[in-house]
Amino acid sequence: MRFGWIVLLLLSFPVLEAIGIFWVAHAIGSWVVLWLLLSAFAGILLIRVERVAWRARLLFSLQSGANPLASLFASSRILLAGGLLVFPGFISDVIALVLLLIPGTWAGRKSDPLRPANDDVLEGEFKREPDDLLR
Repeated sequence: MRFGWIVLLLLSFPVLEAIGIFWVAHAIGSWVVLWLLLSAFAGILLIRVERVAWRARLLFSLQSGANPLASLFASSRILLAGGLLVFPGFISDVIALVLLLIPGTWAGRKSDPLRPANDDVLEGEFKREPDDLLR
């Protein structure tokens, strides 16, 4: 019974969400339906984009020498946030926004190993002169 409070919290979460929806609906009216539809749409989009992007994020972290578990953690955090946005309610939306605002693993990454970091290269246009004009 050590983790009984976690089970109780998980079972009472939908009830708390319903109470929150009714309170907000009483305060702002029928705009709640629009909010719930938009958050569900945003969650579905987030899940669909992250389902494709996690491979590239993992590959880039492996190529740059970063910890691949950090990129998997970032992807799972975004997927969890998308699932919480799909779940109707305002408490889950706030939790999802907190998960999305946690700084990710992209800030401290190394530079792209495939792109050379040469600061001595000058970029510009040039024109080749014929050899007889150079003499």
